[in-house]
Amino acid sequence: MHVFLDESGTFAKGDDHYFLVGAFTVGDIKRTAKEWRRWQQEKFPRALRNLPEVKFSNPVVDEGLRLKTLKFIADLDTRIVYTYLFKKNIPPDFRKKQKITKTGLLYGQIVGDTLTLLTPSADSEFRVYRDPRTLKGITREEFNEILETRITPFLPKQALFRVETPDSSTNPNMQIIDWICGALARYYNKKELGDEFYKILGNNILKQKELFSK
Repeated sequence: MHVFLDESGTFAKGDDHYFLVGAFTVGDIKRTAKEWRRWQQEKFPRALRNLPEVKFSNPVVDEGLRLKTLKFIADLDTRIVYTYLFKKNIPPDFRKKQKITKTGLLYGQIVGDTLTLLTPSADSEFRVYRDPRTLKGITREEFNEILETRITPFLPKQALFRVETPDSSTNPNMQIIDWICGALARYYNKKELGDEFYKILGNNILKQKELFSK
């Protein structure tokens, strides 16, 4: 299994009240990568066609194209899972004087909770590709160990578990998950077209879970 994972939002105070981590799997990752590049070349404005990366938030992309692109992503048979949380509900264990300080450990817990939505798995390998987010308070190796401890009990005994941090500008599948997370974040933060975005992706969502709910 190949899992592409990203987040939308930050833990800091701001206009967005929700933080979200999403992931998707698909049967043929080479096909989705090729189709994304084809879509970029054929459907995006000329100024974006040859860019190495086009994010969901790119201001050149209008809302009509966002809707069409999300429909395209849904038609790729992407299988989506995600977790979300209301930032004010983050436990005090991760705070110091109301400021969230243990962001690396918090992110590790959220990502672990997200990946467990794809378990148990009978696959012989479980590869996670995540955005190279800064992990304050823990090393990359410690972060990977947290995930391995969470996930390997739900895999076959000899299964391979790996976490990689590819450059999203050279990995179209990482760009696809950026679009998925951006659309879902619009929905939870009650922003423009959020409901429409969610409806488009709805049939592709396998599981979702709210964290730290009260």
